[in-house]
Order: sequence, then structure tokens, then C-alpha cells
Amino acid sequence: MTVRDLPKPTILLTGATGQIGFELVRSLQGLGRVVAFDRAGLDLSDTARIGQVVSNVAPAVIVNAAAYTAVDAAETDVAGAMRLNAEAPEALSRVAKRLGALLVHYSTDYVFDGVKPGAYVEDDATNPLNVYGVSKLAGEQAIAASGCAYLVFRTSWVYGARGTNFLRTMLRLAAERDELSVVNDQIGAPTWSGTIADETAIALSQLLRGQREDWFRRSGVYHLTAAGSTSWAGFAQAIFDNSRQPAKPVIKGIPTISYPAPTVRPLNSRLSNGKLADVFGIEPSPWDEALRQCMAQSQL
Repeated sequence: MTVRDLPKPTILLTGATGQIGFELVRSLQGLGRVVAFDRAGLDLSDTARIGQVVSNVAPAVIVNAAAYTAVDAAETDVAGAMRLNAEAPEALSRVAKRLGALLVHYSTDYVFDGVKPGAYVEDDATNPLNVYGVSKLAGEQAIAASGCAYLVFRTSWVYGARGTNFLRTMLRLAAERDELSVVNDQIGAPTWSGTIADETAIALSQLLRGQREDWFRRSGVYHLTAAGSTSWAGFAQAIFDNSRQPAKPVIKGIPTISYPAPTVRPLNSRLSNGKLADVFGIEPSPWDEALRQCMAQSQL
């Protein structure tokens, strides 16, 4: 029996009010019956309760968009980061295995150390530099070891019109300062949360049209980012170039060493999307085009 033979597959979504989760509520419509949980409905820090809540819904697909994303705070809140980014995905993967459900999970470029000269592929050696990266890598490894069918999408530099992110921070600071010093030697692909949600839906639509065996054949880690790359300073300049706000501060590019932070971040965060294109036929849009679309759509 194929999944499409079922009346209407149930898709359980966690983190429904977050940056990616909010967009997934929209993009997953039409693929099945979406049961969306925010933190109040399903607090993933309570790992003992995860199995019970998910089992009651009995979904065909679990999409985990909840995460501990406060990178700097994770350096001192190691237990909190590990609970949400490693222990919760492990609990979700166990119940997915038991239910025969497909698990979709999101990870990060920060599983790499950034020393490779080119774009990272999925099989490159991981070596996270910070607690956040360690916790996300542990989540990936727990899911892979569980035996469930899964898609782990590593993404980078996520932004959107809601939540706490670089785009919204730059627009806020523009109203306060005439000049902004922004790091110019960290390179990556700014990736719109709307793009992540839409491309997740494309991949899921393919799997939901096929045999369940195909879930395992295509299980694995995939890089899902916008195409191309820039620095944080280049990202900031593009934000102001596209902004409707009258305040447009001057961007001063500075090296990472001149920007003290509690967290060590990789200098090279470029991820290759080749596997995503080969397996699912998904070709991400350039980062600057996606940024223009996001800002125009949100009237920022």
C-alpha cells in the first residue's frame, strides 16, 4: 500500500510558532492533516512526555521544527541545549520508529569547523566548534541510530520576518545607528525560513506519493540552504539595499577577531545542495533573490 492510498496522512509539527515552524504550518497544508504544536502544547524539554503525546496523534510524518537556537546562551546552558537539540530528537526518533512514521528534523552548518576551503558536502567530517553545534550533531546521530525513516536538513543563517534573527536585528539597529560594524570574514548562505518550509514540503510531497520503502531509501542528511554565499557584512548591505525603511546605516566590515563573542563560529559555512538536487530535484534560489522576496512580501 502506498501512503497516498491512506485517507489523509497526519503530519505532526513541533515548534509551530518558531521561524521555520510558522512557515511550515502554511507549506504543509494540502499534504495531509496538520496537527501543529507550539511549546505550550508539546514542550520538548519534557522528553518523558514526548512519546505519549506523539502516540496519541499517531502521525504518518513528524516534522520537528523546535530547537534550542540561542547559540551564545548554549555555551553556559549546556544541559538545556542538549535536552532540546539531542535528547528530544532522540525521543522523537524512537516513537517514529515504533509508529512507522517518517521523521523530518533540522540541523545546522555549525556541525562543521569551517576550515574547508570549499562548500561542505553531507559526508564531510564534522567537528563543531561550540556547544550549539555539538548538541545539533548529537541530535543528528541519535536520529540516524534509531532505525526510523528520516530526513535531516542542515541549513544555515536562517532568517525571516518574525522571531529573533539577523534580518530583524539589522532593521532594528538601522533606526538607532548611522554606522554598523559587521563581520566580513564569515561566509555562508543566508536562508529564508519560507524557503526551508517550501522545500521541505516538496520533498515530503514526493515521499507521500510513493511507497513507504522509499522513505528508507531516501533517508539521510541533506543540505538545504539558499544558493550562493556572502559574508554577514554583505548580508547586512543587501538588507538595507532592499529595505523600505528610510534609515540606511553605513556598513563597516570587520574581522571576526574584532567582534568579541562567547561562541566560536566557523569562518566557512558554505553547504553544497548537490545531494538535495540529485535525490529530490530541488534547486534552491540564490540567497539575494530569496531575501528580496521575503522583504517585499513582508513589506520590510
